[in-house]
Amino acid sequence: MKRIKLLSILLLLISSFLSAQGTSGTNAKFEYRSLVDMPTAGILEKGYVGVSTDILPAGVVISKIEVGVFDNFSFGISYGGVNIIGSGPVDWYKLPGVNLRARIFDETQTYPAITVGFDSQGKGLYFDSNNRFEIKSPGFFAAVSKNYEFLGYLSIHGIVNYSLEREDGDKDLNLQAGLEKTIGGVVSIVAEYDFAVNDNTSISIGDGNGYLNMGLRWSAGEGFTIGVDLRDMLDNKKINSNKADRAIFVEYVRAIF
Repeated sequence: MKRIKLLSILLLLISSFLSAQGTSGTNAKFEYRSLVDMPTAGILEKGYVGVSTDILPAGVVISKIEVGVFDNFSFGISYGGVNIIGSGPVDWYKLPGVNLRARIFDETQTYPAITVGFDSQGKGLYFDSNNRFEIKSPGFFAAVSKNYEFLGYLSIHGIVNYSLEREDGDKDLNLQAGLEKTIGGVVSIVAEYDFAVNDNTSISIGDGNGYLNMGLRWSAGEGFTIGVDLRDMLDNKKINSNKADRAIFVEYVRAIF
């Protein structure tokens, strides 16, 4: 009898996973607001809150909370540090990050969604010498996103951004492009290419190849998404050069009003 009960519970869990509605797969209930590091035109609906955490190399942990305040407008804050996972002292970031976004146009059959926003949260190590993150924050950005039906769904994304981390001497506008491809009801692959034209001078961290990042996302439960990421697959960083940095992403979204 106990075995039958355990089997029933297991079947219920499996069925809930197969019908889960996070941000991944064809059953996704919520829009992506970013792929790996690149913002998209996605936005939280009014009355929803999203809590996410990135766990990166060097014990870096960054947590973020976002709230859909009005229709097509969201606001959030984030904070983190280096060596949070590990031993020894934690090197906290100097300031929390602020992110906000407003969608100007919703997607139609003909036109993409367009969103403008600001995000001051960079990732990785923070360098006091030139006041920048290892992975620069997007800063001000304008994003476009368009979805297509193709063996499930294929989403194409692009942004132009201007980071405020400019003390390394590179003050250029930047371009990024990315995509998401669903694999069944609850799994998606995401990929992005950061041209890094704002991170390619002689004293910058980038070496001129741009940053290629990829990730796998799984909607593990109602509003709950788990992901694994590979960053800098082109080995573009001049420092801490380890091809394809591995990282973990966790997100939970739910209605609050």
